[in-house]
Amino acid sequence: MVFRTFPAEPFRFSKGGNMENPGVGWVAAIVIGGIAGWLAEMFMKSNMGVLMNVILGIVGAIVANLLLGLLGVSLTGWLGYLVAGFIGACILIAAARMIRR
Repeated sequence: MVFRTFPAEPFRFSKGGNMENPGVGWVAAIVIGGIAGWLAEMFMKSNMGVLMNVILGIVGAIVANLLLGLLGVSLTGWLGYLVAGFIGACILIAAARMIRR
């Protein structure tokens, strides 16, 4: 885990298809996002499909990175992307449950 001072930059996508900040490519982002979404699904005891797991993991990583960036924390690399995806996917699942009620 790398601590940075504010403002932390969110994920950026380059023309080559690589995400500059975490250091993983698009294919790795999909695989890691799927794993993060699946872990969040198991942890939050929800029942979603494979596609939704991937979407939750990728969008969750972006959301968590933005929120952690406000605190001055930057998670980078494969493991950081997985942790951020898991945290963000859990936040998104909890938010969806609150909206449904």
